[in-house]
Amino acid sequence: MPPESLTSSPPPSAHGAPRILAVANQKGGVGKTTTTINLATALATAGHRVLLIDLDPQGNASTGLGIGRNDRGNGTYALLANEAPSAEVLRQSSVPNLTIIPAEPDLAGAEIELVGEPRREFRLRDALRGNPELRNFAYVLIDCPPSLGLLTLNGLVAADAVLVPLQCEFFALEGISQIMHTIELVRRGLNPGLRLQGIVLTMFDRRNNLSDLVAADARGFFGEQVYETVIPRNIRISEAPSHGKPVILYDARSPGAQAYVRLAGELLKRERALLGQAA
Repeated sequence: MPPESLTSSPPPSAHGAPRILAVANQKGGVGKTTTTINLATALATAGHRVLLIDLDPQGNASTGLGIGRNDRGNGTYALLANEAPSAEVLRQSSVPNLTIIPAEPDLAGAEIELVGEPRREFRLRDALRGNPELRNFAYVLIDCPPSLGLLTLNGLVAADAVLVPLQCEFFALEGISQIMHTIELVRRGLNPGLRLQGIVLTMFDRRNNLSDLVAADARGFFGEQVYETVIPRNIRISEAPSHGKPVILYDARSPGAQAYVRLAGELLKRERALLGQAA
């Protein structure tokens, strides 16, 4: 079983601070950015004000919300490098209630530039804590890079909990052990409040027995930390980013869109349970 310290998330702050969730997995191609975009959209369409932070130099979350590379202006790099106040990097997306801090091209060099800087692992957390506008959001979702470098570390240090997408394919469970180890190290050394929020099974193919095997293994090892909702392989999910839209807006009736709506509902149910425990 996972370490006991990761088996439950702390309740949201009672002081009006948003719930900050890092979406992370060092393995690429697991549906991390797709999950971040569509979960944020589903929460926003449910009436919650959401901030999405694109911390991946590839900038796919920004593109997936219709913000092209030439239209981003100051974003996460400027935030981390203290080149712009946090209020200046906020951009309203085309989705009501959903704001984004886009990833500008300079973010690709941030890993190297921040190495010698003081509090290099705390840059994102410090910037967010210094932003009074953050109180206007219920949730902050951080799309971390597909690596365990300094940018991902900033995301984990700033977060209350981590949401881990797990691809239903061979070697998936081997890869997840590394991110779990990293979460535990960050919790012990940099962010004692960090917890595992949950694991989301992605790219599930009911025609493939391997998907069922991976899902069964994940549930057998992580138990209730694995969401009941699974994200299927769905052509509409793949098509949506090329139109600059979340799949929930691109084709709301598609199986992929409906899965993300259910995932958001399940996440909110977990969050309400945490609030009940804190009361």
